Amino acid sequence: MITKSRSRLTRSGLVAAVVTALAVPVVVVVTAGPASSAAYCGRTVGDKDNRSWPRQTSGVSANQRSGSSTDCGVTGYADNRNVLDYHCWTAGDGGTWTYLRNDTDGSYGWVKDTLLPDGGSNIWCEF
Repeated sequence: MITKSRSRLTRSGLVAAVVTALAVPVVVVVTAGPASSAAYCGRTVGDKDNRSWPRQTSGVSANQRSGSSTDCGVTGYADNRNVLDYHCWTAGDGGTWTYLRNDTDGSYGWVKDTLLPDGGSNIWCEF
């Protein structure tokens, strides 16, 4: 009988522990990974992408912006006649963006990756 009694207490204790555990809020920690933050307007980045270039836009004209958002000012234009040197990519409005130097005119800026050959840089900016 003592064993049976302990068994009931143990079961009751486990049930109470499970109910208590479920009642406690759980905090989930998410570590930042690629494309976790956008480049604020005015953000510049050193050249991290060492792939060979020249590259050109995908047959369309693209605005180069001061950050990875269409809310940031235009710093230049890239079209299919320009030679582009990719630096790195990050998140932004509607997807990913590459920071680049337009070697044709010397301007720098962020361009949405859907407008760039091969989807833009393959090196994450790490911010």
